[in-house]
Amino acid sequence: MEYLVICLAAALVSMLTLFSGFGLGTVLMPAFALFFPVPVAIAATAVVHLANNLFKVLLVGRNADFRVVARFAVPGAVAAVAGAMLLEYFSGLPPLAKYTISGDEHTVTLIKLIIGVLIIGFSSFELAPGIGGLKLERKYLIPGGIVSGFFGGLSGHQGALRAVFLVNAGLDRDAFIGTSTVSAVIVDISRIMVYGAGMFSLQPGLLSSETGRLVIAATIAAFLGAFAGSRLMKKVTFGSVQRIVGIMLAIIGAGMATGLL
Repeated sequence: MEYLVICLAAALVSMLTLFSGFGLGTVLMPAFALFFPVPVAIAATAVVHLANNLFKVLLVGRNADFRVVARFAVPGAVAAVAGAMLLEYFSGLPPLAKYTISGDEHTVTLIKLIIGVLIIGFSSFELAPGIGGLKLERKYLIPGGIVSGFFGGLSGHQGALRAVFLVNAGLDRDAFIGTSTVSAVIVDISRIMVYGAGMFSLQPGLLSSETGRLVIAATIAAFLGAFAGSRLMKKVTFGSVQRIVGIMLAIIGAGMATGLL
């Protein structure tokens, strides 16, 4: 029953990105975090994100402007390693506070506080009416890659920032999609290497444990949901769905930050 609930939730949340207007990582990571520890949730989301983008690379990768990729994704990959290492460091710190509500003990940790605040911040960022038209000049590609890569490594939030820095890089529509997809894959590979090394050093038997099997099952279900949805339906953003998802993300972020979740 546990497998069924988690896998269905992962698949449905992945498909929800088609209608909410949010990126896959923005919506899927908080959902995973309801079932798994935050570092595991971010790593599992990164695997789904990478697998989904690898298929996209086969379709649109040839259109990428690799000069832009070099200036944006390479520093982004380095920054993603730094962000992922910081995530591992934060996850090992002791709790900041503990409190009890109706006999239930809740713990506030630095990692949950940071990720909770970032979930609220980035969901608000993507909902803000002026963000869609925000464009930064091509000269900001390197710092843009560093900023988006760092947050990609730390919390998995990189899509919205990546678009802000690439949308005004002088690329046509096909080149923009190809460049963005290739850049996402490069950053995902670099951060997944750090996540994997960190988790396996702390939990050598992770994949053979019950938690490990649940993570693998949920990751596969999430990928299948994202893949099937993107192939069967055209992405359409419904304002009402977007607002509901944004509110839900803010609630989950607040719950994590305060130790309620």
